[in-house]
Amino acid sequence: MAKVKVKTGFVCSDCGADYPKWQGHCTACDAWSTIKEVRLGSERAARREGFAGATSSVTLLSQVECTEQSRFSSGSEEFDRVLGGGFVPGSVILIGGDPGAGKSTILLQTMCHAAASKEVLYVSGEESLQQIAGRARRLQLPLDRVKMLAESSVEEVLEAAKSERPEVVVIDSIQVMQSAALEAAPGGVSQVRECAAALTCYAKTSGVVLIMVGHVTKDQSLAGPMTLSHMVDTQVMLSSTEDSRYRLMRTTKNRFGPVNELGVFAMTEGGLREVKNPSAIFLSRSEKAAPGSLISVLWEGTRPLLVEIQSLVVGAQYGSPRRLGIGLDQNRIAMILAVITKHGGLVLSDQDVFVNVVGGIRVLETSADLAVALAIVSSFRNTVLPQDLLVFGEVGLSGEIRPVSNGEMRLKEGVKHGFTRAIVPKGNAPRKGIPGLEVVAVTSLPEALEAI
Repeated sequence: MAKVKVKTGFVCSDCGADYPKWQGHCTACDAWSTIKEVRLGSERAARREGFAGATSSVTLLSQVECTEQSRFSSGSEEFDRVLGGGFVPGSVILIGGDPGAGKSTILLQTMCHAAASKEVLYVSGEESLQQIAGRARRLQLPLDRVKMLAESSVEEVLEAAKSERPEVVVIDSIQVMQSAALEAAPGGVSQVRECAAALTCYAKTSGVVLIMVGHVTKDQSLAGPMTLSHMVDTQVMLSSTEDSRYRLMRTTKNRFGPVNELGVFAMTEGGLREVKNPSAIFLSRSEKAAPGSLISVLWEGTRPLLVEIQSLVVGAQYGSPRRLGIGLDQNRIAMILAVITKHGGLVLSDQDVFVNVVGGIRVLETSADLAVALAIVSSFRNTVLPQDLLVFGEVGLSGEIRPVSNGEMRLKEGVKHGFTRAIVPKGNAPRKGIPGLEVVAVTSLPEALEAI
């Protein structure tokens, strides 16, 4: 019998980067003493058909037959929104988040409702079946059609999946899965990569929806090799707000829909409940107006979201002024302060500046620039801005106010929540106007400061 040659490699345990030989410093993540020799599996095992299924010969793109991707609902409108419209057969979804964020809870809820029309297999490698059943009964979920399996061997999981032929498979979690072909411990780079590759190949060839739960590290990035994020179709992160009452679900990668789509859930005694109007929960302002508070409109995926921007400007107490932003990029705040000084005529070099996005929302676009600038000026001047004022727009280095995408839809969302006045870039001013809303179009920061 021919001896099977075992392949080994040198892999960074932090980021998963591969190297041909051992070295003390990982040039990919700049870590030291993290490169270890791992067993990658035999050459026979390495010759698989590929992550996306069977390989093909060279073919013209025009000759490839395209079929429309049929979807089915997860049972939650917010989850469907994040996924781009629901589950796609043959897709691989990776959902990560902090411990206690609700990953297992929302998947258990989803699978219990999906089992009414689909064959479902829930594989748990971390919790016992008694624990999961107890949680399901506490959440009053239907239990009669969900098939459960407590297993951490990827070979046993694949055998069970081929025998039961489910349409949806949940792996909770990929970090505890292990393959008998590898000697590495579960959770290691090689184990996570090979187990995920085997499961992904099965999902692509059989048309099964595969959902894998992933752990996160201390810096909030997904644990394991970066290859894990590349081989999946959709990557979803579940996080909690500062008060822990709400959960924010956001896509960072999606081959079947838009990225950065946001879903909002409320954590209750009955599990995670979807919030269909998230703007309402982020606009719980105090009855008494205060300087430095302003409402802006973000664009999250395919819908507008109203958030409150707060700023506090006080004299520097310890010599060097502080610039602190929660929910905003620190460099962006420093740039806006420089524009205010240059084109607004306000000297803030001896002031501590604090900016906060209420509700734990992370601003990922530039449409909140103008709101941040006006909130800072409002706090510096100790001037109260009207509570029915809505502001959005991008601030350029030369003091110009640039338009942003979907301006009219942002304004209409503000009207729905009772706003009667808006300061927006001239390029976003509606031509026909919006009933009940006074729109002030500005082209520069000095014009915006005069408007307030």
